[in-house]
Amino acid sequence: MTPEFVVDIGRQAVETVLLMAAPMLLAALIIGLIISIFQAATQINEQTMTFIPKIVAVLVTLLIFAPWMIKIMLAFTLGIFEGLATVGT
Repeated sequence: MTPEFVVDIGRQAVETVLLMAAPMLLAALIIGLIISIFQAATQINEQTMTFIPKIVAVLVTLLIFAPWMIKIMLAFTLGIFEGLATVGT
């Protein structure tokens, strides 16, 4: 196992984590922005008002993107196993 292989696996792992987290983070960001605009317009400064919509948005996003996320995880895992099999020979 070469250092380049290990660095490549690390780079792919970071890319995979960012790809998997991006939809949920974007959903939470958009919902947070909408609620912040609503709070600024109505001058309601309730801090707990943002938690439930964000949690629901992240859960719905997770349910929608779950098949895609599983495909990404499987591709990454298979790539690691194939790379290890190639390096081992």
